[in-house]
Amino acid sequence: MKRIGAVIVCGAFVLSAGMAVAAQKIDGKKEFDEHCAVCHKDGGNIINAQKTLKSADRAANGVKTAGDIVKLMRKPGPGMTKFDKKAVSDKEAKAIADYIIKTY
Repeated sequence: MKRIGAVIVCGAFVLSAGMAVAAQKIDGKKEFDEHCAVCHKDGGNIINAQKTLKSADRAANGVKTAGDIVKLMRKPGPGMTKFDKKAVSDKEAKAIADYIIKTY
């Protein structure tokens, strides 16, 4: 009987841990739409047409990785809103960056 109780407790723990991981998954598109799309609709750039989110423009501007995108979000150039960790968490920023790389 003790073994059955232990199995049930372990099973409940694994299930709740799996649900917690699923709840932590962040939708990069949703975050992009909320924080970035106003200025970067369809991967463009309403402030500076040479600095779009398109792969070729990112590469030409030295922005090649998700980490590069997050750095720009945290410390952008003129004309771009700064997204500190209070505005966009590290997990959200990474999800946005991954979305940008996959989409544009």
